[in-house]
Amino acid sequence: MRSLAVALAAVTLIRLAVAATVPLAPDETYYWVWSHALAGGYLDHPPMVALWIKAGTSVFGQTALGVRLLGPLAAAIASWMLFDAGRALFPGTKAGVVAAVLINASLLLGVGSVIMTPDSPLLFFWTATLWAMARVAAAKGRNEGGWWWLTAGIAAGLALDSKYTALFLWIGIGLWNVLIPSSRLWLRRWQPWAAAAAGFALFVPVVLWNAAHDWAGFVKQGGRVQDWQPSRAIGFLAELAGSQIGLATPLVWLLCMAGLVAAVRRWRDPRWALLAALSLPPVLVFVQHAFGDRVQGNWPAIIYPALVLAAGGLAIQDRWWKGAALLGFGITALVYAQATTGLLPLPPRFDPVAMRLKGWDSLARQVETVRRTVGASFVAADGYAVASELAWWLPDDRIVGVDARWRLFALPQIPLGGEVGLLVVDSRRTDAPDPAEWSGVEQVGGAERPGSGMAGFTIYRVTGRRGGSDKSILTQ
Repeated sequence: MRSLAVALAAVTLIRLAVAATVPLAPDETYYWVWSHALAGGYLDHPPMVALWIKAGTSVFGQTALGVRLLGPLAAAIASWMLFDAGRALFPGTKAGVVAAVLINASLLLGVGSVIMTPDSPLLFFWTATLWAMARVAAAKGRNEGGWWWLTAGIAAGLALDSKYTALFLWIGIGLWNVLIPSSRLWLRRWQPWAAAAAGFALFVPVVLWNAAHDWAGFVKQGGRVQDWQPSRAIGFLAELAGSQIGLATPLVWLLCMAGLVAAVRRWRDPRWALLAALSLPPVLVFVQHAFGDRVQGNWPAIIYPALVLAAGGLAIQDRWWKGAALLGFGITALVYAQATTGLLPLPPRFDPVAMRLKGWDSLARQVETVRRTVGASFVAADGYAVASELAWWLPDDRIVGVDARWRLFALPQIPLGGEVGLLVVDSRRTDAPDPAEWSGVEQVGGAERPGSGMAGFTIYRVTGRRGGSDKSILTQ
């Protein structure tokens, strides 16, 4: 246990250093804007990521480390919870150690813990729920596990406040209670019902926000289930499998799949049934979704806490899990090196790190130069990603968002009628700026993100049309 604690401390320090060094990705600056307008929900996700960023920047200020602070710390705590869950489910084995090592060797946690997205709090609270439920599943008598239900309910509610895919957590626990005879006895006691009530109470602010905004978040996420393109299923399924092999890292993924098979085959044991219930339903749903649309690589991250525990429960030979961990940590180290130093001379179009992270600071400087030359009083951007990055890199300017999503935010709103500003537009767009919002439109330059391999931007000098809609100010 001491060796594991030392290893986790060392890995966490490395992750904090990487988090402080690597520029913020567009999604991260977008969520950072959220933290300036705290609310019960947002168009894309529930609010937990904004709360985490707010907490981190309260300690380390408006810095990359401030935005990402809780990610590496939460990953360390979640790793300990997996270790302890393994001890509870499979006493006298190395299951907990194997689980903690494998999850940390994956890119899903190695990279996911140093960037701040809704997956960071989701995986933390998902793992906390699994940890509590492992205590329930391993209880020798009902009196032993009762109070762990309340911990699980609170953690599951906070998981729902992080991302809507936490619904699978509730479905899995519900299936475990209904389908497993020994677990069904819990339905006669008050603790599971109190846990469910506590968890839902924590989710009420998200429901109320959606109710006040025409159910925007629920509609956006729920609309994905309507996709159906079976003619493209082979391609989507191949992408899904490839993304998981890459993000879990190849050998860790193989061990996790072996754990999934074992959990399903041993479902009559309540311990294994819990692991199957928290992994198989989302696997089936993501495979079904691939018959209609692309499954983003990070979506299935929720299956891995249970699957690394299942892999640990298999009591595999040390050489297998240690070899898988060595390969995973090696791949993660290369990614860290590429992100911080550009170690590998990859063409930008083949470098996902460069495509997402590089050149935003240079773009901001180019835009600022044009703004001063023109004498513009504000900078607007049509895409939320560009607007958020400009708000991060140009905090002293007035950066405004023109995407319709910004109207759902509790951000300062101002009229721009008669004011001269800049409008930054992706150069791939061929349509002119909306004449209902801007008058006197004139192209005054262009800008690019050097080293990213991505398309550049067209910069327009615009005048806000009187009577046009108010715009959201993204800078504070």
